[in-house]
Amino acid sequence: MRKRSKASFDPKLFLATVGEGKTIAKFRKNQIVFSQGQVADAVFYIQKGKIKLTVVSEQGKEAVIAILGPGQFLGEGCLNGHPLHIATTRALDECLITRIEKATMIATIHDEQGFSELFMSYLLSRSSRIEADLIDQLFNSSERRLARLLLLLANFGKEGTPEPIAGTFSQGTLAEMIGTTRSRVSFFMNKFRKLGFIEYNGKIKVHNALLNVILYDKPEIETRKRAPA
Repeated sequence: MRKRSKASFDPKLFLATVGEGKTIAKFRKNQIVFSQGQVADAVFYIQKGKIKLTVVSEQGKEAVIAILGPGQFLGEGCLNGHPLHIATTRALDECLITRIEKATMIATIHDEQGFSELFMSYLLSRSSRIEADLIDQLFNSSERRLARLLLLLANFGKEGTPEPIAGTFSQGTLAEMIGTTRSRVSFFMNKFRKLGFIEYNGKIKVHNALLNVILYDKPEIETRKRAPA
């Protein structure tokens, strides 16, 4: 007699539904998900919306270290033995987030290969992104760093064409994220807008042509051509 196969495990369904050791909550714009220094006892999964990660130094200086969106995890450091959260996470727009208790997360990684593969893929992708960010900071100009950040925020490369950037990003926030001054960001944003690389009226919309800044460093040449004699 043929044995009945075990029901297949759907990682995405697991992350999108309430269950043992899992809760789902909505967060309003600017609402904190968890704060730096709080006990780290769960992993969070973003179903909808964007989250800003910030850290504060002992001297009280705050820095934005990442913007995360749908399909990404928060607080995974608790799985590596971190007793406290090392960053504060705040909703940039309306968010829907799944909270998975540490014990449930560990058990699911151990028992379900599909989920283990999904989470491992995320960790490898995140590691590559952090490495790319470091190289960006070390070797690229602030203009190219800003162009890369805008393309990443617009999800360039995921669906083929950039999309309007969700949430409102001040020039100060963008400056913190690429390690430059607000005045430099303002100068480059105006430059990108004049060249038709972005639309910028409170909300930011990115065009494919912005990729030229990263690939060819053309904007500076084009700016000189357009400048009055």
